[in-house]
Amino acid sequence: MQKLLPHSGKTKSAGICLCLVYIIRRSQTRSVWSSTPVHLIMDIKDVDLFFEDTPVQRSLGVSWNLASDTFTFQAIDDNKPFTRRGVLSTVNSLYDPCGFIAPVTIKGRLLLRELSMQAEDWDSPLPDDIKPEWIRWRNSLQNLQDLKIPRTYSSFPTSEVQSRELCIFADASVKAVAAGFVFGKTKLAPRPDLTVPRLELCAAVLAVEIADMVVEEIGLQFNSIQFYTDSKVVLGYIHNRTKRFYVYVNNRIQRILQSSTPSQWNYVPSDVNPADHGSRSVSADCLSSTTWLTGPDFLLKSPTLNALLQEDYDLVDLEVDPEIRPQVISCLTEVPNQFLTPERFERFSSLSKLIRTIARLSHISQSFSHSTNKPRCSGWHLCSNSPTNEELEKARIVILKSVQNVAYPEELSDIKAGCNLSPKSSILKLHPILDDKGLLRVGGHIAQAGFEKEECNPVIIPGKHHIATLLVRHYHQAVKHQGRHFTEGAIRAAGYWLMSAKRCIGSLLNKCVTCRKLRRPTELQQMADLPAERLQVAPPFTYVGVDVFGPWQVVSRRTRGGCSNSKRWAVIFSCMCTRAVHIEVVETLSSSVFINALRRFFAIRGPAKQIRSDCGTNFIGAVQELKMKKETSGSDLQKYLQQHACTWIFNPPHASHMGGAWERMVGIARRILDCMLLERKSLYLTHDVLVTLMAEVSAIINARPLVPVSSDPEVPLILTPAILLTQKTCSIPPPLGEFTDNDLFKAEWKRVQNLAETFWTRWRREYLTTLQSRQKWQDKKPCLKEGDIVLMKDSQAERNQWPMAVIAKTLPSKDGLVRKVELKYIREGMQKNFVRPISEVVLLYSS
Repeated sequence: MQKLLPHSGKTKSAGICLCLVYIIRRSQTRSVWSSTPVHLIMDIKDVDLFFEDTPVQRSLGVSWNLASDTFTFQAIDDNKPFTRRGVLSTVNSLYDPCGFIAPVTIKGRLLLRELSMQAEDWDSPLPDDIKPEWIRWRNSLQNLQDLKIPRTYSSFPTSEVQSRELCIFADASVKAVAAGFVFGKTKLAPRPDLTVPRLELCAAVLAVEIADMVVEEIGLQFNSIQFYTDSKVVLGYIHNRTKRFYVYVNNRIQRILQSSTPSQWNYVPSDVNPADHGSRSVSADCLSSTTWLTGPDFLLKSPTLNALLQEDYDLVDLEVDPEIRPQVISCLTEVPNQFLTPERFERFSSLSKLIRTIARLSHISQSFSHSTNKPRCSGWHLCSNSPTNEELEKARIVILKSVQNVAYPEELSDIKAGCNLSPKSSILKLHPILDDKGLLRVGGHIAQAGFEKEECNPVIIPGKHHIATLLVRHYHQAVKHQGRHFTEGAIRAAGYWLMSAKRCIGSLLNKCVTCRKLRRPTELQQMADLPAERLQVAPPFTYVGVDVFGPWQVVSRRTRGGCSNSKRWAVIFSCMCTRAVHIEVVETLSSSVFINALRRFFAIRGPAKQIRSDCGTNFIGAVQELKMKKETSGSDLQKYLQQHACTWIFNPPHASHMGGAWERMVGIARRILDCMLLERKSLYLTHDVLVTLMAEVSAIINARPLVPVSSDPEVPLILTPAILLTQKTCSIPPPLGEFTDNDLFKAEWKRVQNLAETFWTRWRREYLTTLQSRQKWQDKKPCLKEGDIVLMKDSQAERNQWPMAVIAKTLPSKDGLVRKVELKYIREGMQKNFVRPISEVVLLYSS
């Protein structure tokens, strides 16, 4: 009735009654009429309109209580079987066209879908594990009888308002999507499961569909329509104007923008979003207390507060969002030259790869011209067939022509025009000519020799171009990394005339890694300054160099059948200052035997401040047992070290040249001993005889001149280490005459002091000057750097089997030059570090 006659508080009931009587009599039908308020019906009760007395009307399952003007719901209380058919009947018994109880019914629909996936037949019993939850929800439907929903939205007529605004809320969860407020609707989330942003986008689409339906059916003109969602991802999609989306998101965004504008979409927190109840379900007894029916409180406040919620929304997680299409940039390449430029040739390191690449590109270009005989080769494709010899030859010609066009443009233009070349041309003496393929070749006057064109007229190649490098590298590998002469001959035989060939080939062969592996010498550096201990005035054997040499076979005991032999070695102690030596014989190379020899040396010659040696196992073992490390503090030394206060310095492994001061003494001792053994007539050598011979060897070495023997008669004294060791000299015989003991004792200290002063004076003046100049390794070389790739020398393996290593750390000397490096070597998956002198490595590639 109110749809025919608008309700007004000032309308007279008499006039309405007259209109009702007229309409009913004109219709000539028996109709059931009802209206609110009730006093309107009471005013026309005397008119025979066949009026029903019941205060409750039902339409499409919705009950309308006329007395309270509210909508109510009646749930059927019958225990239907727990089957797929029974559950479906119970869920569909609740007809809710306006979505008043959608948060309650969505729970039943979720249970129905879950149960339907587990049942095969409509009347077969469902699983018992979900039955308690189903019974709990079915029984809760009886609470809907207490739910009363007012039919009108406001107590005053809508015709008297100044502005009408329609608000639609949207929300989604992994279970369902919901939207509405004036009119509510929920849907189950589709299967398979979608992402939450996609579900929120589906809820936004549902919101605009509800808005279109409400605007069409309600018959009122709205001043504005506002949409609310709690997903900032969806708001970013709607407000986006710069990025493109994939099909799923793009189609739904277009549907949203078809019925709304980005300015109509607002953000609402989840805790005040009414649609949140529809997407997550609410029990029947709690529905009346939610905002699903009443809406959030901020709608009742001033419009200025609602305007504060509107803002611009950017895309969330722009870089990782899978729904956003990646940005594609299309570039247009314009080629100014009509021939191929050789700049890209520099990206290739092999001539054969470059030719095959150009051949495949030429094949692709012919595929577009439809001139190829292969029907399957058309357009851009990766041809499975290898390039033919004809295609490779065409590619070679294309490469050579592009290089010559860049290197000799003036010469080509002069030859084509029939003019003479410029006197400044670099190929003037070659008398260049053009062949039928447009290649620049060497001319001359031997064309009638009957040779092949490649031999008589080779192609001219600029020596500084990258193609020249590729040619040299190719033919250098073809001759198995032989020298420049072999490589140049192979290039000329192939029909190429390389400009400045010797310089180009020589520079490339000097950088060839394979040639360095096969023939490059080990690294050298300028000889370092002599250590301070070799240049200081100090008592003999204060600074000592130690080494072991031998062995010799000696007779240990005699037997009936012959004799039993054993080995003996010698330990030589060389004084770094006076160049004197002391030799001890040892039976084995063990650390304990060497310690005993060291103790004998200290007992005879006195303690030493510093000992130098190589990295022999017996030396290292002795140092470890005696704790004679340079870095060790005094509190850690044993009683032995506290008494002698000696330090030990080791040279790097495989660096015998760093111990040349004592290695030369070893060589001299070997030569003297070999002569002594040759002069002996006996074939048997005993331990006692060997010790005696070593003592004589020491005496001979210590008696050697340190400086060239002078021919000056005023300097008869020869400077030898024995002068300082024995305080004796054989050059001046004792004077004639008789002397008493008092005279001898009185003058003895003067004689000793005179000999010592004479030795050190001549040592400074004559011997040190001989050490001034470097005998070899005089030039400074480039230092090795960290990251350089080197070849590590191995004396026990062939050169082509030497391992490769990387310099992990450089160990510069005091003058800043690198003479020792630490190498990182990986073998069988295990990393090892070695310290080596530069004389044991070959540089392959500099970092």
